[in-house]
Amino acid sequence: MFSGFRRGAAAAAAVAAAGLALTACSTTGSDDAAGSGETITVTTDSGTVEVPKDPQRVVVLDNTAAETVAAFDVTPAAVPKQLFSGKQLGDWTNDEAVKDVGTHNEPKFDVIEDVNPDLIIGGYRFSKYTDELKKIADASGGAFIDVAAGDDARGTRVEAMMRQTKVLGEIFGKQDQAEEIVSVFLEKLDAAKNAARDKTVFLANVNGGKIDNGAKRLSPLVEPLGLKDVFAGDAGDIHQNSGLTPEAIAQANPDWVIVMDRDAAVAKDGESPTPAAAVFDAQDAFEKTSFMTKKHIIYLDPQFYLREGIQGYGESYEKIAQAMGSGA
Repeated sequence: MFSGFRRGAAAAAAVAAAGLALTACSTTGSDDAAGSGETITVTTDSGTVEVPKDPQRVVVLDNTAAETVAAFDVTPAAVPKQLFSGKQLGDWTNDEAVKDVGTHNEPKFDVIEDVNPDLIIGGYRFSKYTDELKKIADASGGAFIDVAAGDDARGTRVEAMMRQTKVLGEIFGKQDQAEEIVSVFLEKLDAAKNAARDKTVFLANVNGGKIDNGAKRLSPLVEPLGLKDVFAGDAGDIHQNSGLTPEAIAQANPDWVIVMDRDAAVAKDGESPTPAAAVFDAQDAFEKTSFMTKKHIIYLDPQFYLREGIQGYGESYEKIAQAMGSGA
């Protein structure tokens, strides 16, 4: 299926014997083997993985890991540019030297193969392609790793994000910076816990100009906060209209609403979707609700849907703490 598999047959055998070899990329143009050939062993949800200590060519597919990799001053060889926030990761998405691998709906495996990756960071939206990605990594003498903070990760999303950050810190030799990222995150989480406990909330998703139940994406965010979802976390696929009406939301009358603006996150160049705040303001059914009269609506970063990593969660917790802790 992949022509480059022939290039790394010998290396693939060595990788198979060692387990999985995983490397990271600090430049996009090198064709040399990774670093000194030394390896370290890291722990992932699927077991221990042996990875090169000095990775050179990284393909970053997992959006939950991307901002941490960027924080470590790593420039990847290839990424799915449409799935990464240009606001936070513009240095990657606007760099022509960083190749575009398409999306999880139409991945360009040939692009991944052509950059001869010594590390592929996969999982989450790309989880169904794990077998194919492992083959590409093996054939290039590299490795594949899934440390995504996704729905299937061990423990809570928060636990998975902290674990992911520390593993990436080991791989890139940025352990101290990883610990600092986790420490700052925990401070924001604790502040949000103190402010949010026992309040009721509706987790909203603005999609197609309509307000729907966003618990599928937002339940992991609020799970550690002690908030009480008025719809008990019941939500279908956020890509579809569940049929939830503004009247039903008004009748539930939560203390607070937390809003994810999916329309803003997935808008293509030239598109100007109606902002989530304008969609809420236009709802006559909300006129007498306590969340509307008290302005208890928290709009997450418009790119939250594309981020979902420890940085995006931390910023959201900071926003929740500031809003709910104000006593308004």
